[in-house]
Amino acid sequence: MEVKFYDVNEIEDSLLFAAVIVAQYKGKWILCKHKERDTWEVPGGHREESESILETAKRELYEETGAKQFDIVPICAYSLRRYAMLFFAEITVLDDLPPSEIERIEFFTEIPTHLTYPLLHSQLIDKVKESFTK
Repeated sequence: MEVKFYDVNEIEDSLLFAAVIVAQYKGKWILCKHKERDTWEVPGGHREESESILETAKRELYEETGAKQFDIVPICAYSLRRYAMLFFAEITVLDDLPPSEIERIEFFTEIPTHLTYPLLHSQLIDKVKESFTK
């Protein structure tokens, strides 16, 4: 699986299909468990019609974690088969999970190995880590 990375403004917003948000809360990584899976995943999802990719990221972060207050920044665009935008969010206030496909969230000091998309998510998390250690 070859993930290609691009600068934030290199891919036009209208071409971005989805937003993925690597997030932390109180210094811990926050991951989601889908009701139909036994693995962990990074919050994110497909863009709705008429949304900007930032609006998609904010909506998905709330829907999949219950995040009510957070700072969110774009890290980079990436592609596999389609283009998506990778974000980092520092969550300051969490609420209950809204009704959705997400069963629960969990907080981790280390990223677990039991990920839904292990190759993709590990590369995206590494990209976020790398952007904050430069």
